[in-house]
Amino acid sequence: METDKKDLKKMFPHLFEELEGGQNKISIDAVRKDAVAAEEALANGEEILPDPDKFRHYNPDVIDFIRRCDTEKQAEEIIAYMEKRGELTETKACELKTQLKTKGVRSFGSKKEDDYYFKESGIC
Repeated sequence: METDKKDLKKMFPHLFEELEGGQNKISIDAVRKDAVAAEEALANGEEILPDPDKFRHYNPDVIDFIRRCDTEKQAEEIIAYMEKRGELTETKACELKTQLKTKGVRSFGSKKEDDYYFKESGIC
């Protein structure tokens, strides 16, 4: 490791000085998925910060749970469970089942992967 540092210092003295000096460090505390929007925000002088409170007090609904499903069968189970608990009316459950049968599970939106809410709020 020490020989690597010596080699780096010999080959790139100014770069080595910058790396070791720590004067030109920039902290990155947010990420934007849309590069064009990020560039526009920077050009407008907007501060780009994550919003850890984006989903505070957010209560997922049946669609949120269906979007986590991989199969139609899983979505049917979610609908039945929420109807049984009284979180869905019989009419709404019937509408969701019809949409599921005719248009498929992805008609409710793209799949929500693990850590979806953390990523969307910029926490990770």
